[in-house]
Amino acid sequence: MSKQQKAILIASGLVGTGYAAWKTWFPWIGDDIQTIQATLKALKKIGQHISQMRTVLDMFEDDVTRVPNKTFIIFEDRQYSYEFVDSMANKVANLAASWNLPRDTPVAMMIENEPAFVWTFIGLWKAGLIGALINYHLKAHPLIHSIKVSEAPVLIIGSGDDHLRSIEEILNDIPNIKIYVQGKRQIDLPSNLLSMDEVLLWTLPVPLCKVHREGTTMRSPILYIYTSGTTGLPKPAIVNNAKAVIASAYWQAFDYTENDIVYVVAPLYHSVSLALCLFNTIERGATIVLRRKFSARHYWEDVRKHKVTVIQYIGELCRYLLRVPENDLDGVHNVRMAVGNGLRIDIWEEFKTRFKIPRIVEIFGATEGSGALLNVTGKVGAVGRMSPFMKAVIFRNKNSQMHFIKFDNRTEEPIRDQNGKCIMIKPGEIGLVISGFNEEFYSGFYKGSKEMNEKKLIRNVFEKGDRWFSFGDLIYLDENYNVYFRDRTGDTFRWKGENVSTTEVADIISRIPFICDVNVFGVSIPGEDGRAGMAAIILKENQITADKLRTIYSVCEKELPVYARPLFLRFMPEFIVTQTMKNRKVELVEEGYDMEKVKDPLYFIDTKNKTYSLLTLENYQGALSSKL
Repeated sequence: MSKQQKAILIASGLVGTGYAAWKTWFPWIGDDIQTIQATLKALKKIGQHISQMRTVLDMFEDDVTRVPNKTFIIFEDRQYSYEFVDSMANKVANLAASWNLPRDTPVAMMIENEPAFVWTFIGLWKAGLIGALINYHLKAHPLIHSIKVSEAPVLIIGSGDDHLRSIEEILNDIPNIKIYVQGKRQIDLPSNLLSMDEVLLWTLPVPLCKVHREGTTMRSPILYIYTSGTTGLPKPAIVNNAKAVIASAYWQAFDYTENDIVYVVAPLYHSVSLALCLFNTIERGATIVLRRKFSARHYWEDVRKHKVTVIQYIGELCRYLLRVPENDLDGVHNVRMAVGNGLRIDIWEEFKTRFKIPRIVEIFGATEGSGALLNVTGKVGAVGRMSPFMKAVIFRNKNSQMHFIKFDNRTEEPIRDQNGKCIMIKPGEIGLVISGFNEEFYSGFYKGSKEMNEKKLIRNVFEKGDRWFSFGDLIYLDENYNVYFRDRTGDTFRWKGENVSTTEVADIISRIPFICDVNVFGVSIPGEDGRAGMAAIILKENQITADKLRTIYSVCEKELPVYARPLFLRFMPEFIVTQTMKNRKVELVEEGYDMEKVKDPLYFIDTKNKTYSLLTLENYQGALSSKL
């Protein structure tokens, strides 16, 4: 037993009777100690940064001074040093300073995974501005909304003709925004768009005076990361300096070092890629490998070529990798650890064994959240632990506490006792995740989303007047206090690694003239992670025609990103509604697309024919086994 283990045991009064005896009585105590040690390591580093008022930007500039020639980013076989990225960021900062915008003004960024994303974001940060990270998969109305709600006076588009076309289609809806385009010459752009490359060519790479960051605190916002939430269109969650610092030291829990090289294929507009992978790389002065888009066929080829030591995943990514035919080189690499979220129990061992991954660390958290869990013990399928011992040692401060409370799926409200207080679950039960939060550092959502901020808070939980943050996630707590993710509450489900807002999808489809009402929900598909979209539809005239089906497909293709398009349609004469006149989903989710339970007409998305086709007993298995 190590000195640190003994210290933890002494603090909890376990030494004396003997560790072996305690392990006999409480077989999970070893997992607790391992988790506590890892968590305290990260908390110690976070505390140091916070007390020193050392932001992630400070860490980056320290890296530039300390290891200027070290490779920071590897992209498409090119290496970019810390010094070079800093020089490009300085150019962006000087350009941004010329806009004369007040500090903390948001600037919208719509850029893929490439070095320009990193130096653009850091450059805006140096100028005291906020990067509003736009999902570049969005089109039409959701894209317009995301840009407008950020209140950004400037938009920067990354290289790629698809993104430029998406913006050109909505130019009339965003008339007062100055737009810069990367990867294009001015001669190839309309007169109302500016070539960022040409502007930067004549901009000096000298450091911008830090007066632009004067007055910055740990509460100062640095990022807007969009989340679908549960009430409609994407909403920007505010990431401030404090949250960025916390994320940047999170990987200290499993000894991420300056010698590590992390491979990132998930979009940088996601917190898992940006806040975890990029910020932890900066905190350590390590190296990050970026790929513009995920490719299962080239994944391990990249990992081997660049001597990657840490891979970041989402559950669906692992399943795609397993679908690639086996190869003698599957286990030939330098990876020591896979870190991510959503790795399902049914493929966990297969993924670890086939690709010879020494360690898998599953994590649980939320962009706008105030707490996190991590599975450092390797327990298959778990997202972390939460035992009474851990609560006593780590989570004594209310601001850092996480609890699991009983939740009613039908009312979508916590279950309360006779005194109106929430009830903690016991091992063997499912509950809603809540956490305390530091009022000083908690950032929530952007200023215009009072409703969203309020919806994320639960009041009078354990005592009158208290407030707790709700993750909107349901977990299962086993008898050994391992925590397993079960589902999302409300109107959001996860598909292809993305959160899908049912309200947003329903809003798009309901605009079609011949549709009376729409109820969107997620359904499970055997062998797939998350839930696929399904829409129950009431037609104004109860007649399904080929033209109507093609129109629904066309609208979804134009207005929604691929992952948000419903895979199934169910046409109904009427919906079940609640007492408050809200459409019920429970029965629809339970019935799904089961043809034995559903007597209404069912259709599946038919990308080959660009329509929705009738689901029958004859094509049922084919539709499910196809890529849909």
